[in-house]
Amino acid sequence: MVVLVTGANGQLGQSLQFVANQYSEIDFVFCSSSELEITNFTNCESIFLKYQPDFCINAAAYTAVDKAESEQEKAASVNASGAQNLAEVCKTHNTILLHVSTDFVFDGNATKPILENEIPNPTSIYGLTKLRGEQIIQATWEKHFIIRTSWVYSQFGANFMKTMLRLSSEKDSLSVVNDQIGTPTYAVDLANALIKIIDSCHAEFISASNYGIYNFSNEGQCSWYEFAKEIFAQKNITIDLKPIPSSQFPTPAKRPAYSVLDKSKIKATFDIAINDWKTSLANCLDNY
Repeated sequence: MVVLVTGANGQLGQSLQFVANQYSEIDFVFCSSSELEITNFTNCESIFLKYQPDFCINAAAYTAVDKAESEQEKAASVNASGAQNLAEVCKTHNTILLHVSTDFVFDGNATKPILENEIPNPTSIYGLTKLRGEQIIQATWEKHFIIRTSWVYSQFGANFMKTMLRLSSEKDSLSVVNDQIGTPTYAVDLANALIKIIDSCHAEFISASNYGIYNFSNEGQCSWYEFAKEIFAQKNITIDLKPIPSSQFPTPAKRPAYSVLDKSKIKATFDIAINDWKTSLANCLDNY
């Protein structure tokens, strides 16, 4: 079974590489953007012809949320046009596509965990381009799984956890927003969930009716302030940590105030057990 992974140098791509040796039945092909540029259709076609993948995990994305406000074409090129290219070549080669999306497709006005069938309403360019990618995939190729996730971090790449640890070594005090509520997602847990979906498909545990959109994050919820507080507590770091409202930390892109995702569907369909976010943070810090 051949699984092609785009965006191999990103957080999720590196997390998939981190767990790959646990899955001897899978022949992983990891492609960085220099090897597979998803915005280049000819490049996509040549890679698919070479490897003939059974599955493609699209871990490539433009994720610079604030920069996307001023780099709209670049964000759309990767998140929408790139998704279209992959959907088209997956259709040609009968490859099942697993595409990773985001809680940013929602406006943040929800008051309870968000289900997959709720109406998206992005308030940022990043969220808009990711939603467009979802819509293009749905219109192009039925054999797809779109997995929406949130607040991704890991021992790899740049992320909130690593930023907090770095800042704690440079500063005596920090202020972190306390009015955005969501769920941190350990990218290694997401990687394992994606492979569980692939294994289920390969073993024919699921039917064609199971294609579509799924939510995945760790369990529980917190604010960014509470996330930072837990990072410092688990590392026994003493720092003056202050909660502040988002209004005191303006950003070019508007963040969802509430983006906790309901994971009932993915747990029921694929029999996936999901860790609490604090447990996964401990696992990540151990690996880091």
